[in-house]
Amino acid sequence: MNPILILSGKGKTGRRVAAQLDAREVPYRLASRSSEQRFDWYDESTWAATIAGAETAYLAPPVGPTGLAQAGKFIEQADGLRRLVLLSGRGVGSPGRDFAVYDGQLELENVAKASGLDWTIVQPAWFAQGFSEDFLRYHVLAGEIRLSAGTGAEAWIDTNDVGDVMTTALLDESYVGQTLTISGPRTLTMTEIADELTAATGRPIGYVDLEPDSHVAELIEQGLIQEDADAVRDLFAVIRNHRSEYVSDGVEQVLGRPARDFTDWARETAKTGVWSA
Repeated sequence: MNPILILSGKGKTGRRVAAQLDAREVPYRLASRSSEQRFDWYDESTWAATIAGAETAYLAPPVGPTGLAQAGKFIEQADGLRRLVLLSGRGVGSPGRDFAVYDGQLELENVAKASGLDWTIVQPAWFAQGFSEDFLRYHVLAGEIRLSAGTGAEAWIDTNDVGDVMTTALLDESYVGQTLTISGPRTLTMTEIADELTAATGRPIGYVDLEPDSHVAELIEQGLIQEDADAVRDLFAVIRNHRSEYVSDGVEQVLGRPARDFTDWARETAKTGVWSA
């Protein structure tokens, strides 16, 4: 079996896919700027050598319109690949849930479908690990989750569940040609998230509902460029407009077990010390 190529292998999902393949003793190869065979989404000269020798790839695209466009180019130039599992986002292409922020992801999905590859697309809800492994961790540490999500809710998913679904899709060809939509078992508002994290950490954590323009200004002040700050605002607009308040049962369909609840995830994560002041 040729090694499975994991693009963005050091990201939240890529790391978990690699761990699952390790556990199954399935060979894989990570591709990043620091890998032995250097891979850079924005340097097309690195692409052909990265693909060489691989038939199956897991692709987690870079964030932002430019990154999504580059991922589309990569798929179009992926000579030698036969099988592709693509990370997308819940709501992309769903009737009644159209948002401009999804346009780039929808275009990427369409590129994958038109590529001639055996494709599977996985559309997860927002990752719970955003609060422990991403920029939202600093909000938890500061005791204030400052976002423009309003009173909307999201069915937050444990990224370990995402990794399990991705790995199954990579190894089981019965999922070829399918779009798998996955989420946690219930929806939570940001106020409810703050309450859950307060209970898990034993420290008071509140939610501050920012106006979208104020949210962008704070993100830029924290170091994001305008394009990325706008993209984050627009993603939270989906929640703010109550368009994520539904549960998707893809985890149970693929894995035969329920998705992990946010409460259980938060309690276990707190034990690791990631939110210790």
